[in-house]
Formats: sequence, C-alpha cells, structure tokens
Amino acid sequence: MTYRNAGPHVPDGRGDDTSGPSRVTVHPPSLTGGRRVRVDGEMLGVAHSVVDVAEFLRRAGLEIDPTEVGASPWIDWLGAGPEHWGPEPNS
Repeated sequence: MTYRNAGPHVPDGRGDDTSGPSRVTVHPPSLTGGRRVRVDGEMLGVAHSVVDVAEFLRRAGLEIDPTEVGASPWIDWLGAGPEHWGPEPNS
C-alpha cells in the first residue's frame, strides 16, 4: 500500500513556497503504541492520534486542522496510514 508523500515544501499559509524545504514524517507505530513525528529530521514528539500530530506541528509553527492531517499531501506516513497508532489489538 502506498501512502501520501510530502512535497518539497510545507505550505506556510501565504500561498507561496518561500518557506524553504520542510518534510513532515510520521514514523510507523511502535510496539508500545504511538508514532514518532519529525520535521526536517527534528523529533517533535510521539503522537497517539492525528490530534497530537496537529498539535506538534502547531508548536513548530505549522498550522493544520486535525481533520486535515490524514489527507495532507506534505506528510509522509511510514509503515501505516493515519488510522493506525499501535499497538494493534490481539485477534
């Protein structure tokens, strides 16, 4: 399955791409739950939901509505999409 890849720039709300290169990466779910979130390689924290991702990005100066996190073209979802936060329940 292929997930969305970030573009070369994170939009800054001004309608242009002068903000410089930024890449948001949400790493695969950990065995204990949660996913590491990075911007340009800098660790922002461990998210347990798209709301957490939106909050980390807000603190980094990148405003995004939590309802748009899962569909954002500038966020790389590694290993699983935005609906998986781990650990997966036992069957």
